[in-house]
Amino acid sequence: MESDRAFKNTFPDYSGETLLESNETIKEPYHHKISKVIEKLLSHLEANYEMDRKDDSIYTGNAGQAFLSLHLHNKFSQSGDNRHLQQAIDILKPCLKRLKGSRVSFLCGDAGPLALAAVVYQKLGKQERARRYIESIGEMCERVCSDGSLPDEILYGRCGYLSALLFLQQNIGDDCISKELIAHVVEAVLKSGESMAKRVRCSHPLMYEWHEKAYLGAAHGLAGIYYMLLQVQVPSLQDRIRREVRPCIDFMLTLRFASGNCPSSLGSSTGDKLLHWCHGAPGWVHMFALAYKIYKDKRYLEAARDCAKAVWKRGLLQKGYGICHGTAGNAYTFLTMFKLTREQRFLYYAVKFAEWCCDYGKHGCRTPDRPLSMFEGIAGTIYFLVDILEPLNSAFPAFEFPKSF
Repeated sequence: MESDRAFKNTFPDYSGETLLESNETIKEPYHHKISKVIEKLLSHLEANYEMDRKDDSIYTGNAGQAFLSLHLHNKFSQSGDNRHLQQAIDILKPCLKRLKGSRVSFLCGDAGPLALAAVVYQKLGKQERARRYIESIGEMCERVCSDGSLPDEILYGRCGYLSALLFLQQNIGDDCISKELIAHVVEAVLKSGESMAKRVRCSHPLMYEWHEKAYLGAAHGLAGIYYMLLQVQVPSLQDRIRREVRPCIDFMLTLRFASGNCPSSLGSSTGDKLLHWCHGAPGWVHMFALAYKIYKDKRYLEAARDCAKAVWKRGLLQKGYGICHGTAGNAYTFLTMFKLTREQRFLYYAVKFAEWCCDYGKHGCRTPDRPLSMFEGIAGTIYFLVDILEPLNSAFPAFEFPKSF
């Protein structure tokens, strides 16, 4: 082991192998091996899954299983085969009856089950039902924008609600959510960031905190907020977003460790330790990659490369195989870099991490609190393995919305 957080990466470095078929699927024997493991892990999940009466979130609860079912439908189902969609509906029905109204985000709040239900019913041809769930999400907007106690981060805050809107646009169509509603949310996020930046006298325009701490990662911090803002395609706000976010990303460039990893918060006492999607380089790489696509500044591309190097070296996590703080989530670093650069090296790295995940449970990793869940457990690992079969069509779940850029 390299540390108490990661296993030593003993995979040989890339040596020139081409891993993509002409139809843009992973080459054999990788495709067959990964497909077989997907079947095995799905069988384990289905045999052991029980509805959780207390957690209906996408992050660790029931809706995460519905989210995986939707993914399986999108990737594998033939025309007329709706069994995965029906499975998603069966999971979501009790969730929708238990919505508490206290949380608003896609991953950890009511917006997740509602948005999933809208998309699944739309795919089943039940447009009226889909519209009702979309309206329910829209009705949350005023509280999202006016509640001063609400944070701006992804897991629980305004950008988590914004991600639900982007998810609906991606899966149903731009017109399903009004530009005015999205603009209202974006305006609230920008005003909040501008206000804090002035209050704490930042050198950059937008600053945010969660629980009075300046987190920097994807889940609770600046990287996730800036990334979500950059995915917004509202013409009336796009110039302002890009103008205000760019100096913020330049600020982020100054914070990185020499290793290529990134701190979890300003003044973090943990130092160069956390290397997860939620805290560290695996979450930042998405922001840097999209910033490079938008601004064409090579500093962002080099920063993304540095993130990827750190993840290749230290990304086989003892925490497990999950999406939020596990090896599968870290592997999306390489899929993002492959889509950005088309360099086979990054696809090779992703495949090696997928091979690690194919040996699920054999490395002595810790068992997560929610071992079957989407963001901590086996459901998220399956989601990633399905994605790597067609790497150019992959997207980090509930975070990356390719239609937006």
